[in-house]
Amino acid sequence: MVETRPIEISPLTTVGAVHLTVSDLERSLVYYRDVIGLDVLVEEEGRASLGTGGRELLELVEEPGARPANGYTGLFHFALRVPERVDLARWLAHAGRDRVRLVGLSDHFVSEAVYLSDPDDHGIEIYRDRSREVWEGQVGDRLTTQPLDVADLLGELDGPPPDEPFDGLPAGTVMGHVHLRVATIPETVDFYRDVLGFDLMAQLGPQAAFLSAGGYHHHVGANTWESFGAPAPPPGTAALRRATVVLPDSEERDRVLERLEDAEYAVEEVGDDPLVRDPSGNALVLTLESAG
Repeated sequence: MVETRPIEISPLTTVGAVHLTVSDLERSLVYYRDVIGLDVLVEEEGRASLGTGGRELLELVEEPGARPANGYTGLFHFALRVPERVDLARWLAHAGRDRVRLVGLSDHFVSEAVYLSDPDDHGIEIYRDRSREVWEGQVGDRLTTQPLDVADLLGELDGPPPDEPFDGLPAGTVMGHVHLRVATIPETVDFYRDVLGFDLMAQLGPQAAFLSAGGYHHHVGANTWESFGAPAPPPGTAALRRATVVLPDSEERDRVLERLEDAEYAVEEVGDDPLVRDPSGNALVLTLESAG
């Protein structure tokens, strides 16, 4: 009997830039530059690229009059991971001083996180990971949502929070994960685990699932809390255009593409990169580390 190797995506796989439709590009640029702290890398007619340290993390495409994509599948939030706890403290001090509207402050055991919504209702998370040795092997049992200890976090700062300078997100900020609204969890797990090859790290019954490469707590989150049975967003909505899965090399991408073909998923082309849609219509571009 031949032993079948389990489907597994490379442990070096990460997520990259998220592309969004916005209704007013200038308004969004002010928000992402001044409130979130991203650098504007490229700005052209109706489109802009933002990031940190020269790395693109976000692309915005303007569609005047686009409506928020509430009630559909798509983006729940994209998550910017800062390198150190003090970086999250500095960002939170800025949010307090500049009266930034927040929608959540959470301790997830694996991480500490702050949540916001942009002017088009796109969800945003800014977070820092706890040391991997704290949570490795325990994600399925310990992933949780508890109130963030704000006082303890701000205690990382050298002085009073109002005096803490804010010059934007640090250069080491990356796209840590993407959390999606999906129509059903079983189909979502079948796609991300059994076709793409991510590991299922935690699942909340039929409501949410968290998947990753290389033992990370999650690179992809998915839930049905606001989207059970919902369709993909129609034209004219400020929605997720696509997320990016960053693979280490072309050989790994070819293996993923072969599994997609075997599972009869249609693959499109975006520039030099293939694009596939999950069962809820969320678009993923499969790019390479050198291009990510």
